[in-house]
Amino acid sequence: MKILVPVKRVVDYNVKVRVKSDGSGVDIANVKMSMNPFDEIALEEAVRLKEGGKVLEVVAVSVGVAQCQETLRTGMAIGADRGILVETSGETEPLAVAKIMKALADKEQPQLIILGKQAIDDDSNQTGQMLAALLGWPQATFASKVVLEDGKVTVTREVDGGLETVALSLPAIITTDLRLNEPRYVTLPNIMKAKKKPLETVKPEDLGVDVAPRLKTLKVVEPAKRSAGVKVPDVATLVQKLRLEAKVI
Repeated sequence: MKILVPVKRVVDYNVKVRVKSDGSGVDIANVKMSMNPFDEIALEEAVRLKEGGKVLEVVAVSVGVAQCQETLRTGMAIGADRGILVETSGETEPLAVAKIMKALADKEQPQLIILGKQAIDDDSNQTGQMLAALLGWPQATFASKVVLEDGKVTVTREVDGGLETVALSLPAIITTDLRLNEPRYVTLPNIMKAKKKPLETVKPEDLGVDVAPRLKTLKVVEPAKRSAGVKVPDVATLVQKLRLEAKVI
């Protein structure tokens, strides 16, 4: 059994993001980049399934610039067997990523694709759902528990009302939530081993996929700064401020 895991290179979550002075986008010059945390959780789950004897091969896939090779090497240090980089020159929209993953799924024939529910840069939360639609596979989003056995996968999902458990026939798509697992610390020996693992580089046109953007960013601005909070002497004053100033009641 084979699992594909898409991993995205994003600005590290510890970095304070800055908007470019011309408002054209986010400044990533000389900024630390790392693997999207949700994708890291997805990869950790795939590796655990392999370590449990449920899976034979885990393949990490990244779509982006040449520097994404570093992200794939990190993924292979976590435990992926090999990596595939679909090299593009600019930012790739979720639909284009889904089309690329469909083409790779047709080529690699995995039984399971596990990916993060969203990327922390654009927060789109679209790629997994679009990929399931393109492939015609069942999907389970926001997974907090995954059990693979008897040719099916049982997924516990985090939904607004609590938890929901669904059973999917394979092949299937799973998107991961924060509470699924805690990714392991990457050790130096595994980093050295990852350098020897195979990493294939292809272009979108090699897969027959058009990645031309369909959306245009008009302007990027920082969120408005919040005003400082105030202390009130009693509940009556609080209610008055909520009614007259905040106008929320």
